[in-house]
Formats: sequence, C-alpha cells, structure tokens
Amino acid sequence: MTDPTLELARQIMACPSVTPDDAGCMDILGGRLAAIGFTLEWLDRNGTRNLWARRGTTAPLFVFAGHTDVVPTGPLEKWTSPPFAPEIRDGKLYGRGAADMKTGVAAAVTAVEAFVAAHPDHPGSLAFLLTSDEEGDANDGTVAVTEVLQARGEHLDYCIIGEPTSVNRLGDMIKNGRRGSLSGVLEVKGIQCHIAYPEKGRNPIHQAAPAIAELAATEWDQGNEYFPPTTWQISNIHGGTGATNVVPGQLEIKFNFRFSTASTPEGLQQRLCAILDQHGLEYGIKWTLGARPFLTGRGPLADAAVEAIRAVCGIETELSTTGGTSDGRFIAPICGQLLEIGPSNATSHKIDECIAVDAPAQLSAIYRRILEKILLA
Repeated sequence: MTDPTLELARQIMACPSVTPDDAGCMDILGGRLAAIGFTLEWLDRNGTRNLWARRGTTAPLFVFAGHTDVVPTGPLEKWTSPPFAPEIRDGKLYGRGAADMKTGVAAAVTAVEAFVAAHPDHPGSLAFLLTSDEEGDANDGTVAVTEVLQARGEHLDYCIIGEPTSVNRLGDMIKNGRRGSLSGVLEVKGIQCHIAYPEKGRNPIHQAAPAIAELAATEWDQGNEYFPPTTWQISNIHGGTGATNVVPGQLEIKFNFRFSTASTPEGLQQRLCAILDQHGLEYGIKWTLGARPFLTGRGPLADAAVEAIRAVCGIETELSTTGGTSDGRFIAPICGQLLEIGPSNATSHKIDECIAVDAPAQLSAIYRRILEKILLA
C-alpha cells in the first residue's frame, strides 16, 4: 500500500506552481482540510493565493505554515525526468518541490488528518497558513495573512514551518530561529577631475578604502548560545565612468548585515555610520531592513520536536539558526514558539531536486507526535 503522505506530495508536486502561481495546489489541500472540519478563508492579494484554514476556537492554537510555490525549473533538458512529473527511482522522490517544500506541506496535512481521526475532540485549535508567494517577492503572501491575523488580535501559540532543514538525513537539524538581514546602499561623494591633476578633485575610492578595511575587520557582536556572530559583507561596489583618465566623483557600495539577537538594526546602523564619520567621509545611505532575527529557545515545542525526532528517526537533532531568511520572520511577531522542521535541503532549487522516498512518511509521523505532545499532554 502506498504511503498517503508520499501520494499527496506527488499529487501537489505535479502542479506546475512556479511562483507566484499556486496552480491548483491549495484547492487540493483545502479540500482535504475541509473534509476534516477546517473552515477555509481565502486571503488572496495581488495575484497571490493565500489560505488560512482553522479547526477549533479555543487555545492553544497550533499552526502549520508553508508555501506551495516553487522556483523555476531551469533548463528542462537537464532534468533526468520532467520536474512536474514526480518520479521515484533509486530510493528517492524526484521533482521540483520535493524538498522545498511540498513534502513538508503534504506531511503536515496527513499528520493532522491522522491526529484528528484519532482525537476528533482534541483540546485547542489547529490551523494552516499557506501561501504561493514565498519564493518570489514575498510581499503578498504570509505577510498579508499575518497582517489580517494581527488586526484581529489573533495569537499563534505554536507554529511549525515545513521548510527543508535537514542536512544529511531527515531530522538531523531543525531551525529554531533565523538571523536578521539589514542591507544598505552607501554612496560616498568625491569630486570628479582629470586623473593627471588629482589635487583638483577628491577620489572617493581612496577615501573609502580605510573605512572599508575597518568595517570588514569590525567585530559587531559575539553571537550567543543560538546565533553565530553578526557578519558584514559587501556584495557590490562601483565607482568611475569607465574612462581611464577620470577620477570618479562618487562610489557606490552595496552591503549586508546578517545579524543575531545580540544586535539590533538601529545599533548596527549607528556603529557603521560612526566608523564612516571617523574617516571623514561625505556620504549617504539608503537602508533596507529585510528581516529581524527571531528565536525559539528550549521549551515545550523544541522539547517535543527533539523527542519526536528521536522516536521516529532514532537520532538526536541539532537546533540551528544558520541559513537565510524564511517566512518565519513574518510569523514570529505573533507567535509564541516557532520551529522549522523539514526534509534534506541538499537539492533545494537544483536540477533533479529530490529527497529520500521514506522521508514524507517519517516527517508526517514527526509532526503527529509533536501535535500529541503539545495538545494532549
């Protein structure tokens, strides 16, 4: 008999839901949830499909969150099998979305189906927050739903996001937080002139070089128990007209902080500007706060996840905050405890994306065990 989670994963992987097109995934998922007593609320915005589905009205509220959109396939001729025709071979499930993150969504649905079948009158409430705008601009997806929930005064007690978090095998790593992202575009002003007469101008590249060296060598913080130290990196730098005989009049530098809860965006801005001021630069900066850091420390949800992974997979998991940002940054402000738990991330966004064929069933079992620990304890 085919595993129900594997079958559901294959069903929604067959939908060509390249961001922000849901391509029918949520109709399939919503139908499954409605059949077990969930009330469906569609909160679409600007062409993005968003679903808030809830079962129950009492606390605590346990939410599964995720996205149905996937990144583009890349060259189809490079795939061993078609990306939207999921295929099992050599003990793996192949297809776009296998890792990121249709398996996580499918596992959450089947875990809840099994939980509700066994405990139809369970305490608390269950909900799903699904979007088709995570792999794109992320302006009209999870952020839109959380805005609605926040305006209503709704608070999430527990949330699991099924993003791919494992490294070598299912369950070896889960995310209990993510670093913040603060970007800036720095324009250092100089005076353009003929390169043979540098005394008539001011070279912003020469002026900025000592400041750049100091910024690159600065220890912004030491991190903490859960986070590595904050990093500062330049991603792009441009100065000059393209001519070889002109001192440039300005220099543009694009940079990014990946920061922990040991720092604040305001503090990092102030410290960076203080260094630039010390070097006497004439400058302007346009700042963009992409995400604030969030963290769920040891507690009921993390403890339940560790126990569930130990029971299902027979291994000890690692709590980690490494990697980029996720939609958890939008959910964390209205959620008490949040974790990301999912399959291996090794092939996410790659040609021939795949996961172990037994991962969907195991992930569903982990989710169900966490539900039982949290809601039935």
